[in-house]
Amino acid sequence: MAEGFPAPAAIDACLAAALAPGELYAVGGRVRDEIRSALDGVPREAKDLDYVVTGLSLEELTTALRRVGRADVVGASFAVVKATLEGTTVDVALPRREFSTGLGHREFVVEAGAGVTLEDDLARRDFRMNMVARALPSGRIVDPYGGEDDIRAARIDILRSQAFEEDPLRMLRACQFAARFEFSVSPQTLAAMRAAAPLVASVSAERVRDELSKLLELARRPSLGLELMRESDVLAYVLPEIAEGIGVEQNEWHAYDVYRHTLATVDAAPPGDLVLRLAALFHDVGKPRTKDGPHFYQHEVLGERLTREALERLRFPASVIDDVASLVRQHMYSADPDAADKTVRRFIRRIGASNLERQFALRAADIVGSGLPKRGPENERFQERVYTIAAQRPALGVTDLAVSGQDVIEELIAAGRLPQGSRGGPIVGEIMRALLEQVTDEPARNEPGELRSAIRSLIALRSGRDPGA
Repeated sequence: MAEGFPAPAAIDACLAAALAPGELYAVGGRVRDEIRSALDGVPREAKDLDYVVTGLSLEELTTALRRVGRADVVGASFAVVKATLEGTTVDVALPRREFSTGLGHREFVVEAGAGVTLEDDLARRDFRMNMVARALPSGRIVDPYGGEDDIRAARIDILRSQAFEEDPLRMLRACQFAARFEFSVSPQTLAAMRAAAPLVASVSAERVRDELSKLLELARRPSLGLELMRESDVLAYVLPEIAEGIGVEQNEWHAYDVYRHTLATVDAAPPGDLVLRLAALFHDVGKPRTKDGPHFYQHEVLGERLTREALERLRFPASVIDDVASLVRQHMYSADPDAADKTVRRFIRRIGASNLERQFALRAADIVGSGLPKRGPENERFQERVYTIAAQRPALGVTDLAVSGQDVIEELIAAGRLPQGSRGGPIVGEIMRALLEQVTDEPARNEPGELRSAIRSLIALRSGRDPGA
């Protein structure tokens, strides 16, 4: 994979200068995307620069590459070299073929070197659309398996029916490609996915997470990939909580069942923000288990727990889990544009100033996902109120107060509620939280003199309680 590389043509030329004509080929997603761009006129940045070199031994390859840059063998058994040219690192490999000796891409034999053809190397890849190479420097397309035809037809197809048994991750790759490229799978591919669906449970959580993240973050319509998961029976193994929503009917405020509503909401959430897209995916995950006639009482509470469990299972970072779970928990907020200022300030505290934009975007996507016309401007009016008050920078946490925990300790010592030299106790936190409530109601009170007086009043009210010193 390239790391901050210049134009691919510059790297191509550098490698071609070190090798004899007919030996160097660009391979992988870059070639596929170059063909797509030639067809639709949409430029696409090459995120991976991968090459295959034919007719050489590993020693001959490294010797040739060292004439133009640095070359480090990183996978001798796979004959892969990391070539660093003008500060850019790319993968250069000898062609290889793989023989699966078990299920799940965990047991296989690899042959690599001059005795393996380019066609053999291309055949081991996941889909025909990725079994295409470009000869360098001539630019000639090498397409022994009809990959270019598949790209033209917006089709995802496999070469062998055992493709998913050999590597179950390919089922998830098919789903994210379907979503990102808006391609459909061939009938034989769908049939093979259904047959191999249980094997997706053998894929590591981290690899599942990475493919799901690409699907959600990069696709204009993630529903295309999620629907393929459902049609292929993969969804029940990867996201069983989402599959529970299939066929769960809703009330008159929704045109779809819970599952279809979820898909529509994910599509309505803007791409590029993984946290927001995950929140859209899980926002109603608690509904199937809380259904009571036309109602789903406190589904957001259960939804928060289910969201955390699912994202932890998929090994998402804790920061992502916390943000997504919070958005799910709060998505049923009341949008009252005429609410009192102190009520709005409490709303901002509860959501968090940094999450307001996402919370509002989730609400907007939820409304679109209902499949029914928008009912009024209340949400937009409420958002205006929130942003106006947020711009006043109200105290949102105890660290925003004009006094500190040390100030509270000093007043407690002066009142005889803590001994000299005390470092505090639970009562300090209680008083700080009480001060925050007062400042939320009356922001003007957030100044040292006022809060010192309030501390003394609170200490007096708690005079009969154990200070926890």
